[in-house]
Amino acid sequence: MNLNPVILAIPMFFTLMALELVYESVTNRKSYRLNDTVTNISTGTLQQLTNTFKALIKISLYAILYEFVAVYHLPNNLWSFALAMILWDFCYYWEHRMAHRISLFWGGHSVHHQSEEYNLSVALRQTSTGFIWGFPFFLPMAILGISPEQFVLAGGLNLLYQFWIHTEHINRLPRWFEFVLNTPSHHRVHHGRDPKYLDKNYGGILIIWDRIFGTFKKEEERPHYGVTVPLQSWNPVYANIAHYVWLYGQAKQARTWGDTARILFNPPGWLPDYLGGYPTPKEVDSNYQKYNQSINLKINIYVLVQFFVAMGTNAYYFFLNKTFPTELLLAYGAWIIWTSITFGFLFEHQKRWLNGLELIRLAAIPLGIYWMQQLHLNIPDWSLVLAILFAVISGIVFLYLGRKEQS
Repeated sequence: MNLNPVILAIPMFFTLMALELVYESVTNRKSYRLNDTVTNISTGTLQQLTNTFKALIKISLYAILYEFVAVYHLPNNLWSFALAMILWDFCYYWEHRMAHRISLFWGGHSVHHQSEEYNLSVALRQTSTGFIWGFPFFLPMAILGISPEQFVLAGGLNLLYQFWIHTEHINRLPRWFEFVLNTPSHHRVHHGRDPKYLDKNYGGILIIWDRIFGTFKKEEERPHYGVTVPLQSWNPVYANIAHYVWLYGQAKQARTWGDTARILFNPPGWLPDYLGGYPTPKEVDSNYQKYNQSINLKINIYVLVQFFVAMGTNAYYFFLNKTFPTELLLAYGAWIIWTSITFGFLFEHQKRWLNGLELIRLAAIPLGIYWMQQLHLNIPDWSLVLAILFAVISGIVFLYLGRKEQS
């Protein structure tokens, strides 16, 4: 059983999102779009998928430093855990701040800011590559003697806290709360792409770090959300590499190694003058339209049904993957990635290879269940029959909808 607190909280995440949707239906205040929400959750799914493989590396490295370099091994008690929570949040502040101020690091963190909406699903929009640049910021905790168990728990709880602050529907809280802790109001500022809101309010649980280090900004009017150069894609894999692709293209054109280094390590968007220079952030045009692709309502319904089935299938993977052999882990992971990309293509009207991608994805469901049965993973016989029926019916419906849309 997976004891990752973030994985264990998945039912709570979806329950709260459902309540937010109910509230919006009653108040007629809309912050969700199907294409955006599915992409947000898909990027979070990919992040948890990569975490299956990278967590062992991170914890192993942390444990080695804790065992052989730590100046002292703090006992696991309430006081040391309180210290771990404070230290984790302090390290997070600086990791988060550098993720916004160093272009190479922004390549990972930018994923979280790409949504042009602001709702609880945005909290799940997480990077699959940011750990490469971010994890070293937390290693001082090992040297100071925080145990690996407390490190993992503090990180999980910090991330859980940040879920609820991704909402438009909670205004300012009591003054003492807003002064010390991060809140929806503070975090809306952080997600704003208006010039006055850029690079503000980096705190995780505590906002006092921003007050101390001069990066605090109070919310005035509601921000415009997203990144200054909109992603304009519903592909969650591309979302994870888009800034790196841009960096590579610019670095190739640099005339000196020094300029290459500055492109990578200066603030995002910095370029030498001969490549256009550093652009001054501009106010969001009043006529700006959020990225959207209008598709047939029936295809939206088809994607929604497939998405819910995929979420159930993914949940099975995340809760029980420690019992899987390596080859099944890799194949299951490939199916999750394939599914995420296919949903993005459906939302973007991608015609090339789409029929083949979707039919192969559907066929893989009963084939995967049959394989898991052969591995004696306690998969009941009726599930294979159900999977075959689901794949066949879904394939027929998909081909019918595709033909009808083309006609």
